[in-house]
Amino acid sequence: MTDSLTIALAQINPTVGDVDGNVARIAEARAAAKGADLVVAPELCVSGYPPEDLVYRESFLDTVKAGVDKLAALTGDNGPALLIGAPWRDNGQTFNAALLLDGGKIAGIRFKHHLPNYGVFDEARVFTPGPAPGPMVFRDVRLGVMVCEDMWFEDVAETLAESGAELLIVPNGSPFELDKPDFRLNHAVARVTETGLPLIYVNQMSGQDDLVFDGSSFVLNADRSLAVQMPAWTTTVTLTTWTRTGKTWTCAPQPLAAPLDRLENVYQAMVLGLRDYVTKNRFPGVVLGLSGGIDSALAAAVAADALGPEKVHCVMMPSPYTSQESLDDAAAVAKFLGVKLDTVSIAPAMNAYYAMLRPLFTGVQADITEENIQSRARGMTLMALSNKFGKMVLSTGNKSEMSTGYATLYGDMCGGYAVLKDVYKTTVFAVCRWRNAHKPAGGLGPTGPVMPENVITKPPTAELKPNQKDQDTLPPYEDLDGILKGLIEGQLGIAAVAAKGYDEATVRRVYRMLKNAEYKRRQAPPGVKITHIAFGRDYRYPITNGFNDNAFNDLA
Repeated sequence: MTDSLTIALAQINPTVGDVDGNVARIAEARAAAKGADLVVAPELCVSGYPPEDLVYRESFLDTVKAGVDKLAALTGDNGPALLIGAPWRDNGQTFNAALLLDGGKIAGIRFKHHLPNYGVFDEARVFTPGPAPGPMVFRDVRLGVMVCEDMWFEDVAETLAESGAELLIVPNGSPFELDKPDFRLNHAVARVTETGLPLIYVNQMSGQDDLVFDGSSFVLNADRSLAVQMPAWTTTVTLTTWTRTGKTWTCAPQPLAAPLDRLENVYQAMVLGLRDYVTKNRFPGVVLGLSGGIDSALAAAVAADALGPEKVHCVMMPSPYTSQESLDDAAAVAKFLGVKLDTVSIAPAMNAYYAMLRPLFTGVQADITEENIQSRARGMTLMALSNKFGKMVLSTGNKSEMSTGYATLYGDMCGGYAVLKDVYKTTVFAVCRWRNAHKPAGGLGPTGPVMPENVITKPPTAELKPNQKDQDTLPPYEDLDGILKGLIEGQLGIAAVAAKGYDEATVRRVYRMLKNAEYKRRQAPPGVKITHIAFGRDYRYPITNGFNDNAFNDLA
């Protein structure tokens, strides 16, 4: 009987669709796990997660199978076995599978039972749910393997325990959002409490389009104590040592990675999301408009930390309404970050468009149209630089702006990625103060402040007309963001949000802006998911929508 095991937890960064690369990453993790009996890798690590409609392509599934066979062959040596995840065909159906590779072959297969079909998840669309799994025998030890979502329900763990499982193992592709680590741990504790079994939780660490995965893998012993806590936002392989006493397996405790505060998690999520989006899509860097305002300063700082200052090209695009203060602040931000800054005046473009449209606009008062021409001239300038030199345009709008439509289609919404898309304006202020006081682990940008204090403290303005301020159009950001959180993440009605202490007329106005801006958001670039409900797959409201909450039909 086996009374000791060494199990390696491989917190790796797969790329969706890069099967050969993912196989190499798994093989590297196995090589790093010298002395281990078993290496546990994340959910669907062979294909990358989430593979979405790639799963429908037979040629893709053929490639995945070839990759699994290659990994299985590796285990024919005296090294560790592998527990990996892959989409897997069986009897004409495709499953989200966990595969045990040992002795040069596939020694066991279990299929995911609960397929998530909410928020960002569409697994029920592409996979078939598997039966409630029984344990897999590995060197005389009965492993109870639950794939990701299976841990969030009682039945799978209960079935495994009743079938004689001795140790629960959970491979995951669990996307980050604020407060998610606590939810994961709470569910894991519940499963340990119910079964009396220890639990291994292995999550990937990667960016995939609008999702980021923070890692944060851990081990709970049967007494619910946290034996291992791996770091967030880091790829690493950790060896865990297990011993059996009677019928109970126990993991030797290790020093725990320190938890990160909320602002550091937000910043690291943006860094990882941007870094993986740019590098995995093979862009040589990013180009962005640096206005002298706080949003573009934070976007530039994230880019410098994600990619290195040498890959960040900032462009100041002044108009006749641009203040000297903004020019000075943009130059200071570029100097703090050590990034390239060019200046391209949009005044000639403004004059050309005004002259071109004058015959049609004669007798019509100037309004937001002329303001949007300025924003679109800037967007066209950045796109031209992107086309010419290959760097991706990084848009700089935040969630408060995306919520209310305080952004210009084909103007400041131009870009391949919106790194602040799920970050409210009040959080932007807080994160900027955090970054000025801390350099993030793994950041490639400078140590010390990344922007002058004036960028944080001055009133935000788009500078599209004389003496313009954001709060000429929007409520104060403290009120606006509180209302938006209630309407979006809280999914509350107008009356319920107003009952929290907000002016009812203001809530009505914000609701109308939120509803009317849906057509803009559908055309916005992807951005990092931070909150429980981010715009995109989390938030699927119709553009053509006659419903007005709480029967306030005057909003139509």
